[in-house]
Formats: sequence, C-alpha cells, structure tokens
Amino acid sequence: MTEGARSVEIERKYDVDVSTPLPDWSGLDATVAPGELRELDARYFDTADTALAHAGVAVRRRTGGPDAGWHIKGPREGDGRLEIAWPLGEDDSGIPDAVAEALARWTTDALTPLARIENHRTAYLLTGPAGVVAEFVDDRVRATDLRQGVEREWREWEVELGPAAPADEAGRDALFAAIETAVLATGAHAAASDSKLARALGF
Repeated sequence: MTEGARSVEIERKYDVDVSTPLPDWSGLDATVAPGELRELDARYFDTADTALAHAGVAVRRRTGGPDAGWHIKGPREGDGRLEIAWPLGEDDSGIPDAVAEALARWTTDALTPLARIENHRTAYLLTGPAGVVAEFVDDRVRATDLRQGVEREWREWEVELGPAAPADEAGRDALFAAIETAVLATGAHAAASDSKLARALGF
C-alpha cells in the first residue's frame, strides 16, 4: 500500500430533525445538481485506552461512495482537518502497514474496533462559474458503539468546501455565510458534536 493521498477538509456540520426540509438555494450564486445517493459503512478503530480519540484523531475503513478506503483524520487545525486516504486492499482483515505507520506519531499500540457508522447519504454539488464550490450532504446516520453495545440514530447536514471555493479566508467566510443563510432558515443549527464518531460514542 502506497503513501496516502493528503487533503485538507474544511467543512461545517448542522443538526436537523428527521422532517427538516432541504435548504432553498435560490439565494446562492450557484447551481445545485440532483442528489446522489450513497450507502456508506465505516468501521472505526482505536487503542484500548482510546489514545487516538484523545489526540483528536480518527482512523476508519469505509465502503461505499467515491472515497471508499482507509482514512486518517488528524486533529482539527483552525477551520480544517488533514485527511490521509488509501484505497481498499484485497485483504483488509487487519490495519494495513501504511496506515499503522502514519498513525505512529500518535500511537503504536494495537488497534481494535471502536464503532460502526452506517450512513444513508444524499450528496448535492453546489457549482459556481469556476466549478464545484461546495458539497452539501444530507446524512441519516445509524451508529453503534461497539465497546458499549449502544446504538444511536440521527440526521445531520455537512457542507464541505470544493476545489473551486475561494482560496482566501474572507472569500471562504462569505461563501459559508451565504450557505448558512439558506441552511439556518430551515431551522437547522450548528452541530452539537464536531464528528460522527464522537456522537456515536455519546459525546
């Protein structure tokens, strides 16, 4: 397995009720593509003493969607998180060596299953004159804390900046402000938990 592909993920998350209607994007200077359905199934891993979670790091193996594979999400830095990704291998019965090596800066202890997150996702691309400025996803989540045997379900929205999003902070803030105007008008509010994994574990 080769060195993982690196990217910086800049996103905002929102809590919504099961019946909350989708945002009205007519006030945004972008076209919205029809929704694409994705069935995602992710298994998260950590040490016995959850050293990765305490460091703000998550490692998962996910199937489904365009980015199926192994992912490491690093600690949040400002408005973003570094994500390292590898494709799925033929034998993923254990943690791949490349993933373990990338995690060594945080821990070299054995990893065991922590949580499973199944997500029925509908993804919408918001496209401006220069390309995709953001991806909006409507997630209906079922999560299992594998160590406590507790299941939780909820619905949330995520907005992640795309390749054609403004490169400067002021431009990104203006784009997020326009998106949030539409999102918050539905009754949605900023997410109480900053990650699905944290919420799966009751945080």
